[in-house]
Amino acid sequence: MRILLEKLIVNYPYFFAVILFVIGVLTVLTRSNLFKKLLGINIMESAVFILFIAAGNIRGGTDPILDTSKPEAVYINPLPSALMLTGIVVSVSVTAFALSLIIRLYREYGTADARQIAQMRNSALKAADQAGRDNYRHPDRSNGKRGDKNDRSNQI
Repeated sequence: MRILLEKLIVNYPYFFAVILFVIGVLTVLTRSNLFKKLLGINIMESAVFILFIAAGNIRGGTDPILDTSKPEAVYINPLPSALMLTGIVVSVSVTAFALSLIIRLYREYGTADARQIAQMRNSALKAADQAGRDNYRHPDRSNGKRGDKNDRSNQI
């Protein structure tokens, strides 16, 4: 148990990233409010950023700037940090777009709850389907006379 605890303390960034990711997944799966789901997705994205940055870090490493006075220096890898900066920019833009969609849904349905929106949409679709069936007229029986020369409903 002690060895496990020591390894956990040494690798705390990975453990922290996993805990954050689990919190994000639970938030997305257990909440029906779209704002809270988006917050859970952002928590998961942050966990991925932390994981990649931790993977690129070297303990005791220095910034990747060549220093001729220390030829034995160990440098950290700058690529994961640069990639995560790009990921953060993409994440912010996707979050802004998702927020605009959620706001539009809220204005349309009066709620940000995904279950209520699905219920309203299903009931509206059923009502439209039923109204479509009630208003449907067969082309041959549109005015009660079969084969009327003036009836153009069955012509292409």
